[in-house]
Amino acid sequence: MGIHAAEKKSLSARGMLDKVRAAFANIPEPPRDSRGIKSKISLADCLMSGLALFGLKFPSLLQFDHGLGDDATKHNLRTLYGVENAPSDTYMRERLDVIDPSSLRAAFTEVFALAQRGKVIEDYKFLDGYVLAACDGTGIFSSEEVHCSNCCEKHHKDGRVTYYHQMLAGILVHPDHREVLPFCPEPISKPDGSTKNDCEQNAFRRFLKDFNKEHPRLKVIFTSDALSAKATYIRPIVDLGAHFLIGANPGGNASLFEWLKGIELNTHTVKSDKEMVELKFYNKLPLNDSNHDLEVNFINCVVKNLKGKIIGRFSWITDITVTKENVYQLSRGGRARWKIENETFNTLKNQGYHFEHNFGHGKQHLSHVFGILMFLAFFIDQVQQHCCGLFQAAVKKAGSKARFWRRQQSIFTELYIASWGDLFLWMVDRSKGKVTMDTS
Repeated sequence: MGIHAAEKKSLSARGMLDKVRAAFANIPEPPRDSRGIKSKISLADCLMSGLALFGLKFPSLLQFDHGLGDDATKHNLRTLYGVENAPSDTYMRERLDVIDPSSLRAAFTEVFALAQRGKVIEDYKFLDGYVLAACDGTGIFSSEEVHCSNCCEKHHKDGRVTYYHQMLAGILVHPDHREVLPFCPEPISKPDGSTKNDCEQNAFRRFLKDFNKEHPRLKVIFTSDALSAKATYIRPIVDLGAHFLIGANPGGNASLFEWLKGIELNTHTVKSDKEMVELKFYNKLPLNDSNHDLEVNFINCVVKNLKGKIIGRFSWITDITVTKENVYQLSRGGRARWKIENETFNTLKNQGYHFEHNFGHGKQHLSHVFGILMFLAFFIDQVQQHCCGLFQAAVKKAGSKARFWRRQQSIFTELYIASWGDLFLWMVDRSKGKVTMDTS
């Protein structure tokens, strides 16, 4: 798409951020702050400022706060993020700490609805009208000193205690697309008053419950690693009316692999200009000795380079009937699960988002609120990367995503920007776009 091509207004940064701000404005305002004083800065301004922190890839809240002393930064927060009054770093932490993380879910569903109306989700149809959702947990905070009442705890033999928070992420992936589209992540934390740690499996059940409310008509195949190849993980997916495509291995599914030893598997081989994929499959096997009623279908995949050297081995279980016509596509879907590691967690941790930096832990929910806002900024970036020609052209002009983020942040703090379109146009060609040294 060329830089002069008409952009879909609703899928522009402005269109998505308008919807996000409207969702934030519907979150009830806490009547008083920690000092018993009525808040002077709206909760929506605090949340949008937090979103700007991650959208602009500031490495710390302190550096973001320092920029608020510049008139250009204040101007650009108004024109690009709709922030009328930006909070200080301390004030932002206090306001966001008391926010229920689930109240931010509506912002994700609003952006997802825009992507649906803009036909972006159509690009992610994977098999028979279904989309592929990869799920996995990741850590967002760990410390032996800082903690809150919601921290999970790991007690070491030497008496040390590690406090931590995690998140269960659900990501829309497709083998043919580099971009991934996240759903709202589910916090993994200990509820107030509980003495028992939360876990990824419980978080997944909560995720499914909210997912079903928010996307009741979306046809989904859930994919996950071999740790999830068990009945307690699979049954909630089946009860939801969705499908699963989950990794399997002899260590975690010993009885299943014992069953396979005496069976002649169906075979299918696919060769491309890059690799050769040898596939074996069989339908209707009991998951394990304890769950004979839960039948699964099995796929084994061996990937070789064109010289015949094995470069990968994979196995999956699924409730989708496997045939020679769909086994290769299913194997591609199983391998696409790695996009939650490579294109999601790795991107957030190592490509500008500073996911593992402690932006603020707080006493209640701050750690998870910041984590969710980071995922939301990532969601908006991924939609733009997939379908916004101006964004794509600006990244191409910068030469790399890292250089693009640095240039965008520098322009944001130093120059006056009229709109996101003007910012991207100016990054491509400085003779275009309303970006100036002052507003006069």
